[in-house]
Amino acid sequence: MSKQSKITPDPVEPSVPLLGSERPAAPQVQATHGPVDPSRRIEVTVILRRQAPLPETAAEPISREELEARHGASAEDLLLATDTFTRLGADVLDADAASRRLRLAGTVDRLSRIFGTNLEEVTSSGPHGHDIRHRQRTGGLQIPANLDGIVTAVLGLDDRPQARAQFHAIPLATAGISYTPPELAAIYKFPHGMDGNGQSVAIIELGGGFGQADLDAYFGGLGLAGPKVTAVGVDGASNQPGQDPSGADGEVLLDIEVVGALVPKADILVYFAPNTDAGFLDAIINASHAAPPPTSISISWGQSEDAWTAQARNAFDQALADASALGVTVTAAAGDNGSADGATDGKDHADFPASSPHALACGGTRLDADPATGTIRAETVWNDGPRSATGGGYSDTFPGPDWQSGLAFHARHHKPGAKPPTGGQGRGVPDVSGVADPQTGYKVRVDGKDMVIGGTSAVAPLWAALIALLAQATGRRFGQIQPLLYSRTSGFHDVTTGTNGTYQAATGWDPCTGLGSPDGTALLAAIKSGR
Repeated sequence: MSKQSKITPDPVEPSVPLLGSERPAAPQVQATHGPVDPSRRIEVTVILRRQAPLPETAAEPISREELEARHGASAEDLLLATDTFTRLGADVLDADAASRRLRLAGTVDRLSRIFGTNLEEVTSSGPHGHDIRHRQRTGGLQIPANLDGIVTAVLGLDDRPQARAQFHAIPLATAGISYTPPELAAIYKFPHGMDGNGQSVAIIELGGGFGQADLDAYFGGLGLAGPKVTAVGVDGASNQPGQDPSGADGEVLLDIEVVGALVPKADILVYFAPNTDAGFLDAIINASHAAPPPTSISISWGQSEDAWTAQARNAFDQALADASALGVTVTAAAGDNGSADGATDGKDHADFPASSPHALACGGTRLDADPATGTIRAETVWNDGPRSATGGGYSDTFPGPDWQSGLAFHARHHKPGAKPPTGGQGRGVPDVSGVADPQTGYKVRVDGKDMVIGGTSAVAPLWAALIALLAQATGRRFGQIQPLLYSRTSGFHDVTTGTNGTYQAATGWDPCTGLGSPDGTALLAAIKSGR
């Protein structure tokens, strides 16, 4: 890799390091192309500190106005940051106190000087195996000294692909057994008489697109009128079916078709964002701060915790905490590469953002059920090998939350010879599960073809739809629903057989399938009764 001199901030402006901004070079760089054109204009996202911490749990959702007034950026911080970056030559495109977010634009030369870094252009192998040309930086960032402690994250200077879609597609003819979403609703006993009316579900996508013809054909084949689906662009991205070489259309259509078939009267908003740390974060913020906010947000994209900068993990976790405070439940796929999450360092890793305690982490099972009767014959941990198995384990970043306090390290959760996590037990992943094995997967339609798709990316929209049904049935919004779920003694099919690598299923919660797959009717009854 070429060596370049580090750009230093303007000497007239004192600067300090931005903690947590350090990052290595992109993995699997195939070619370097030299410095990025210094005159190219780019945009970045800057996150500011809260004026007061959010409470760990909230009894009732708060409004966006309340979030801004109590827990957003202070007027003084917002003004100081805006004035400072403007004075240094950046264009402030947007400044929002509620999300504590600034959007800045400027030339590569100007923004590199403000943040004390240099950007080079490289081609690397992306998370789905195809080469991608992008900007990258290495090392840490600098920020103006007068913003020390005020600015907590600067994202988007480096626009390497941040996440991978957690799905596996196979031809319909080769699938062992597969299910339509309405068949799974019957198998998992989703509440009867509910259709998502009055609810909205947001879906985050970092590539791909959908065509209305696919949706019309799919929902028509199920005998459904189909939901209202709206595409929302973020940071210049848009709905572009047939354009993504990674096959992300499969992810997009899987998500929409699962949600739409389960809550056909709900509004579905699909947020398309660039696959960068800034784009991903901005999509979550835009979705959760919409007016009105959605009932749930489904995220089927993620990456091993260690593939994120500390500043990005913190910014995402805080955005998810904001979503919870606004009454939005965020479901996130727990990963499709077993307990190692695809890492090659011989260690186990949790997938992020599923490992955030403010996301409902969704693991995967293999399901043998009778679609005609809804009877489950067997349900086990999904594991077809290290590259096709549910994620799960313990976070290296986030401590175990209070609602997981009873989940001490137990030998029954681990294969023989496993040792407790070093440094204390982190947040356990997943929280819940559902069918994910592509050999017992979901019947969907993608780009004019019928196929079967599996992966924990199917479980996130499954649970996002169930949350919408529970909200419709109870007339309430849940936000961070995990404390409620962990306090209930019913509402789940306990999965007790199988492993995902290091960890094995057991009675009760385990780091393969969490509390289990849903029994929606029993869960609704438990929520209503307070059991």
